[in-house]
Amino acid sequence: MNPSKLPVIPAPPAAPRHPSSKERHPVARLPEDFHDLLGQLGEPSFRADQVFRWIHQHSVFDVERMTNLSRPLRSRLAELDIACPLDEVTVQRSTDGTRKLLLRLRDGMAIECVLIPQGNGDQGSDDQGSDDQDDDGDDDDASSHPEERRSRPMTLCVSSQVGCAMGCVFCASGQAGLKRGLGAHEIISQVIIARRHLDAGERIKNLVFMGMGEPLHHYAETARTIRLLTHPLGAAMSPRRITVSTVGLISGIKKLGEDFGGKVGLAISLHAPDPETRSRIVPMNLHQPLDELMAALHAYPLPKRRRITIEYTLIDRVNDRIEHARRLATTLAGLPSKVNLIPMNPIKASTLRAPLPETVEAFRRELARLRVSCSVRQTRGDDVDAACGQLALAQS
Repeated sequence: MNPSKLPVIPAPPAAPRHPSSKERHPVARLPEDFHDLLGQLGEPSFRADQVFRWIHQHSVFDVERMTNLSRPLRSRLAELDIACPLDEVTVQRSTDGTRKLLLRLRDGMAIECVLIPQGNGDQGSDDQGSDDQDDDGDDDDASSHPEERRSRPMTLCVSSQVGCAMGCVFCASGQAGLKRGLGAHEIISQVIIARRHLDAGERIKNLVFMGMGEPLHHYAETARTIRLLTHPLGAAMSPRRITVSTVGLISGIKKLGEDFGGKVGLAISLHAPDPETRSRIVPMNLHQPLDELMAALHAYPLPKRRRITIEYTLIDRVNDRIEHARRLATTLAGLPSKVNLIPMNPIKASTLRAPLPETVEAFRRELARLRVSCSVRQTRGDDVDAACGQLALAQS
């Protein structure tokens, strides 16, 4: 593809209507939803908490294994179809320990999620989770059990849609187009299934919405998933260990900040320092202008010592020159941020490619000279097409 003639696409379709609490799949129900449901069956409220714990803390879908519930209650719950909405198709393991899971939905469509070992200086540590700096005292590691502190941390990258409407030129999901959004039950089930594929001594420390789809295009389901993940009766993840990645849907950024007080990490797929270049790489820039996006980022309610992650995929002869680095430094001036440089991973849908390593290093050095915090993402899982931008609509 000629870099001067990158495609543009129209605005994405509106997000679909979201179900009411009564219509929701049981796996997407919060304890208060179960309180209402079981209350109608004459059950005390603590039973609702027990059901929620079984699903979200113990990863149990089979009601017959919920042994602290009465047999009559288990029979009633069986009628609710409390079952995993996803089936495992394949699990591919990279030589670096990354695991890519291909999962089948009830309607036959497929999605992928990825377990990534964390390591010093790569995307699995500071760059693909959240800042390892303390914010306003919300440090889950400081209070966690000693065994958890000794465990090997993993990052889980989840999908929020089947395909994606954003059309980013370097991304396999974006080139495939949007099929549909995922419900919170389908997103949270990726977490539950991924836990089964942890090796001894591993735990999911960080979770990132960086898989297939644009999570803020499907905001209500993304927000409910975050509430499920952070609920104290469930996985009890700290919000600071969750990062939402977006191409820059401004209304969603504002809503995320309002709903979670800025504690949920925010990563922006920027990929260019100026409107013209960005529109060629991220077509949504035509509908969400860069200046308005930057204003929304400056207004995001970041806690103390937290930063917004700026994702910048380096594409040969498109956005990788020294003048691009200088413009990027100007664009980010005054914003608490860190830049994550990502040499483009190859995808079948494009002939675009990564710059030479010396070009990447020159770009990084120029940003560092301009006092922009930056790092180059270490590629993980590329031998199983699990690296950044490579997740696609595999139908095997």
